[in-house]
Amino acid sequence: MDIQDTIIALATPSGIGAIAVIRLSGDDAIAIANKFFKSIHGKNLNKQKSHTIHLGHIIDGNRVIDEVLISVFKNPNSYTGENVIEISCHGSTYIQQEIIQLFIKNGVRLANPGEFTLRTFLNGKLDLSQAEAVADLIASDSKASHQIAMQQMRGGFSNEIEQLRQELLNFASLIELELDFAEEDVEFANRNDFQKLVHKITNVLKRLIASFAYGNVLKNGIPVAIIGEPNVGKSTLLNTLLNEEKAIVSEIAGTTRDAIEDEMIIEGVTYRFIDTAGIRETKDTIESIGIKKTFEKASQAQVILYLLDAVKIKKLKIKIHNLINDIDLLRQKYPKKKILVIVNKTDILTEKEISNLKSKISDLIFLSAKNNEGINALKNKLTALANTGALSNNQTIVSNSRHFEALNNALIEIVNVQKGIDQNISSDLIAIDIRQALNYLGEITGKVTNEDLLGNIFANFCIGK
Repeated sequence: MDIQDTIIALATPSGIGAIAVIRLSGDDAIAIANKFFKSIHGKNLNKQKSHTIHLGHIIDGNRVIDEVLISVFKNPNSYTGENVIEISCHGSTYIQQEIIQLFIKNGVRLANPGEFTLRTFLNGKLDLSQAEAVADLIASDSKASHQIAMQQMRGGFSNEIEQLRQELLNFASLIELELDFAEEDVEFANRNDFQKLVHKITNVLKRLIASFAYGNVLKNGIPVAIIGEPNVGKSTLLNTLLNEEKAIVSEIAGTTRDAIEDEMIIEGVTYRFIDTAGIRETKDTIESIGIKKTFEKASQAQVILYLLDAVKIKKLKIKIHNLINDIDLLRQKYPKKKILVIVNKTDILTEKEISNLKSKISDLIFLSAKNNEGINALKNKLTALANTGALSNNQTIVSNSRHFEALNNALIEIVNVQKGIDQNISSDLIAIDIRQALNYLGEITGKVTNEDLLGNIFANFCIGK
């Protein structure tokens, strides 16, 4: 692509709407738009101030295409850092295409995916991690994912990385200087201060890397697997949580033979609920495949809802010690999962029976999915597990897998630097590891980049952004 071209694209979703916004960017954007704009007050767009709006018509010769509002943004005070024109026209798809084709026929190029934001990065308006956050902000569908994207776009993550990089760069410069005076055995970089810096960077990198597990699920939704024996009410619970008949409910055991998934937002966090096949011994080939998938989904989930049937407990079809053993085995099988044990159909239990169960098994959740009882308590428990305190405290949370990989690579090099200091190896070898660490940190903010990297990142953007 040629970044000197003037580009155009629809900035609003395609299709019919009340209005549509068409965006142009480039040095000639204002001059070209002026050729096809007839102001109702006879204004020349070239002579208008930045951040002004003008009413008039888009014309093609003597033909009026539409009455529009044109917004003028002059460089460098625009989104892309170039001259930008935004045309607000009526939302007819015919009008949209007529305007876009008019400009294309007169030397303007259709923008590539993410090209407006790419120009924003290339013109220094945003660093690379902030530019990536633009796509995350557009895709955000919950309070949590929106909050993470906003924090990153406002530069919280970038500032933290850049501060580390600058401190490391200062020491790297001193070590490089030592190499120039190697024959004189001069030491410019204080090794104690350098040791402290390496320790500090190691701790920060580990904290950021650890935050990815949390940030990734908040960004993409927390997967919650609903598991248990057949007919304990897994499908009923899913339907009640979603407030719709998503899964088939039947008294016949083994009705659910494949995983059924849907999402809902609780307290600003997206949860992906997965209703699974009932766990039991079976000779039915299809059902056994479903049960195998149940364990696969449980291993992929962040949270497991393990449902027990109050009817079977009341009728003593399940012995308490066997129940405790099953729960312990589940926790041993998934030691890193958050497991909530739920007793369903508790409307048939007496207060005494519930109290007796609580005394023998800790942390039980009692509910009746069919009668919508105890659902709010379950939602509160899920909210507590999500632990959005880090978001509330405005802590940096990594949610981008590219950043996660770069941080891991930078940590490996910093660990090598630490080993070099401990083993008192020569400065030239330490300098190599420092340069590598700087390179990986620079990849996050775009201090170090290449065309392939930029192509991969911005190809995932929508055309008008």
